[in-house]
Amino acid sequence: MARPARPVLSRQRIVETATAVIDAEGLAALSTRRLARELRVQAPSLYNYFATKEEILDAVGDAIIAGVDLSMFDRDPWPAALTSWARAYRAAFAAHPNVVPFLVHGPGRRPAALRLADAVYGALVDAGWPPGHATRIGATMRYFVAGSALGSFALGFPDDPALYDGRYPHLADAHRLREHRVQVDDGAFELGLSALVNGFVTLYQEVSAGTG
Repeated sequence: MARPARPVLSRQRIVETATAVIDAEGLAALSTRRLARELRVQAPSLYNYFATKEEILDAVGDAIIAGVDLSMFDRDPWPAALTSWARAYRAAFAAHPNVVPFLVHGPGRRPAALRLADAVYGALVDAGWPPGHATRIGATMRYFVAGSALGSFALGFPDDPALYDGRYPHLADAHRLREHRVQVDDGAFELGLSALVNGFVTLYQEVSAGTG
């Protein structure tokens, strides 16, 4: 009887499997031994594709960032482009929240992450922002988007009315936040995004006039 065919190993399969492990159990669950077991191969086989676990993590992170749409920077005025991009960036993070703590350390040598940074910075500079301002705006947006993806504000409040009753009079309705998680968390993101971009528009006018 013929032996069962072993699945063909590839960089894509390794990255997809590593992503699935992280999504399900967190960054700490990923190891080359665990990955090899999931792929039904021997651990040394992985080193034909990646030299280290860190290289695998880089590939996972870059695959996620590669899915972020950047076309708005070639099409829309910078305030609209920044807004659309922030939403796409957050959606990518929200789909893989366990990877966010790794991604927030910066683009490193990851090609897709560097293309993203180049697109954002380039669009701002091309729109007339001084390089220093463009750098700080990019950093501010990444702080904001990553922070919004790291956790839920609404889920931070237990749905126990007795916890707040009497001791925290201004939080009398906090136990209801969980049941309105989407409205609270998405609403907060949109409110903050609008405030940031509107603030940048005001600053742009001041910088263009030489007063900012």
